[in-house]
Amino acid sequence: MKNNKQTSKSVATQAAQILKDPSASQTAKRLAGSALSQRDRSNQTGAELEDLASRVLDSSKYNQDTKALAGSVLSHSNKKR
Repeated sequence: MKNNKQTSKSVATQAAQILKDPSASQTAKRLAGSALSQRDRSNQTGAELEDLASRVLDSSKYNQDTKALAGSVLSHSNKKR
């Protein structure tokens, strides 16, 4: 079942800032790219990024910005997975 949610303007802005930040982690940048690609309702999270986002939310080593992106990415998951 397709998920029709789209990334909010505030999360998209945050994601764009992370992608421009040379000190942002690769994990944060991957999540930011995914969140931006989901600004359009036709895209949804793939299984690999679902797993990454889930691990970020379970970990204490990531900051709140990265966790917010992870939450957004997971909200765009395929509902059958």
